[in-house]
Amino acid sequence: MGVEATTMELAPAALTHVSQYLALGQQAGASDIHLGVNAPPIWRLNGKLKAMWPDAPRLTEGETAALADGFLPELQRAQLQERGDADFAYATDFGRFRASVVRQRLGLELVFRIINTKVRTMDELGLPEHLKLLTRYQNGLILVTGSVGSGKSTTLAALIEQVNTERREHIITLEDPIEYMFEAKGCHITQREVHTHTASFSAALRGALREDPDVIMVGEMRDLETISLAITASETGHLVLGTLHTGNASRTLDRLLDVFPVDQQEQVRMMVSESLRGILSQQLVPRADGTGRALALETLTNTPAVANVIREAKTYMLPGIIQTGKKQGMQLMDDALIDLYDRGVISGDEAYARAEQKQMMRQHVAR
Repeated sequence: MGVEATTMELAPAALTHVSQYLALGQQAGASDIHLGVNAPPIWRLNGKLKAMWPDAPRLTEGETAALADGFLPELQRAQLQERGDADFAYATDFGRFRASVVRQRLGLELVFRIINTKVRTMDELGLPEHLKLLTRYQNGLILVTGSVGSGKSTTLAALIEQVNTERREHIITLEDPIEYMFEAKGCHITQREVHTHTASFSAALRGALREDPDVIMVGEMRDLETISLAITASETGHLVLGTLHTGNASRTLDRLLDVFPVDQQEQVRMMVSESLRGILSQQLVPRADGTGRALALETLTNTPAVANVIREAKTYMLPGIIQTGKKQGMQLMDDALIDLYDRGVISGDEAYARAEQKQMMRQHVAR
């Protein structure tokens, strides 16, 4: 069912298909839509959940079931019946969405992530100029980390677009689901979706190594096999970009290394110390003026000091190295938050809530 953006003119009672809710959310600039039993239709605007319109009626069990029935493909309908949940990419004539339908205590709940299908450049995102150097390596590992909804996919897409613009090579992306649709510029691009084109990230990564790739993007490094294959690929002449759900550079490296058995960790530390190119850890922080969210970015680039700390399993020393590595373009998350606060972009409360060093941040915002 195609629904045009004129949906905004419909009365709330006329919304009978998920595409109508999605059109409203896309127009308003929401990031997510929640359609659940005994709750009004909800969207996430500027990082906060709120009802889609004032005095919105609560959806009933029958209404959410009808909404699910109206858009679920046969494969996902069978998955929902068999295991109680289904996750997939949903496309309309006005956009792409990451859909999740789950069976819960009250009935079916539908959650959609609205994907901004336009690939934004590093400049458009305001990423530091020196990070473009990371995309020019012929091999190595670049990690983009942060919590769910922190913009990792958008940053990763911008890095891939930088490669696509500057180089003449083969890029393979492995995603769950495919979010941004890349148009080939200088590069040949192959996009594969987990559960649609391949069984898993690890299976896709094994296959990718036989497809003459130069750059491999791994949407999520979830398990030992995927992480192991990604590190190996980064050592064997490929530039590998991946994501992890970690909050800063030191926790990222701990997560990366701790997934391996103890007897392999020394060897893996040696491999990572040589192959790591950089870690970008990010948060999206609500702006003080309520107009959106601002990017707070911690950056680590591999230097001899960083490599030595990784080899010796002393990742607790990384914050100090980042602090003194500003000339190499490194920055701690707390320094990024302080900069945003000092420029009046975010509030002191937001800076304090997200800071690692709470006491230091409290003293700074109290000045």
